[in-house]
Amino acid sequence: MNNDQKLLVQKTFEMVAPIAEVAAGLFYGRLFEVDPSLKPLFRGDLKDQGKKLMSTLKVAVQSLDRLEALVPVVQALGRRHLAYGVRDEHYDTVGAALMWTLQKGLGDAFTPEAKEAWETVFGILAKVMKDAANEVAPLSLRTPMSRRPSAHVSATKRPNFRPPIARPSGPPGSRMPSSMHSSMYPGSAAPSSKGGSGSVPPQRVPIIS
Repeated sequence: MNNDQKLLVQKTFEMVAPIAEVAAGLFYGRLFEVDPSLKPLFRGDLKDQGKKLMSTLKVAVQSLDRLEALVPVVQALGRRHLAYGVRDEHYDTVGAALMWTLQKGLGDAFTPEAKEAWETVFGILAKVMKDAANEVAPLSLRTPMSRRPSAHVSATKRPNFRPPIARPSGPPGSRMPSSMHSSMYPGSAAPSSKGGSGSVPPQRVPIIS
C-alpha cells in the first residue's frame, strides 16, 4: 500500500460518506445475495448495523496514516469476529460485496486505480484480522472444509477452545471507537433467524453528477 493508494481510498470514501446509509444497505443486500448463509451471523437491527459498518470504515480509512494505532485494533476485531462465527473464507465474500457497493455508489469515479487501491487496503486489513484470529483459533475453526485433516485426526485432537474477549491494545491514545468491535458482524447477542436484508436495487446509486 503506497501513499497514492491511501489518498485515493480516503478521497473516494469521502464521496461515499453522504450516502452512507444507502451504501450500507447495498452492501448487506449484496452480501446476503452472494452468501445467504451469512445471515445468521447478524443480530438486531440491520440499519443500526449499517451505521456501525460505515463508522468502522471511516475510522479505518482515516487511520491509514497511523497504522501503529490501527493495527492492534484490527487484530482485536479479528479475534472478536472469530467468536461470532466468522471464518477465513468469509473475508473474500465481504471484500467482493464491498467492491460491488463502491462501484454502485461511486459510478465512474470508481476507476481501475481506485478499485486496486481499495482491494489493496481491504486485503491488508483482512489479513491482519485473519492472522490475529488464527493465532487463537483451533485448526477446525480456521481451515475451510476442503483443507481440513482427516476425520481420524480431527477426532483425536479436539482442543478445548473458548474465544477470548478482544481488548484493543497499542500505544496510548490508540483506542478506536467502540463501533470497531461490531461493524461488519454483530455483537454477542443470540443469533436471530430473521436477519433481514431487503432486495438489492438494480440501478446504480452514483453520488457524483
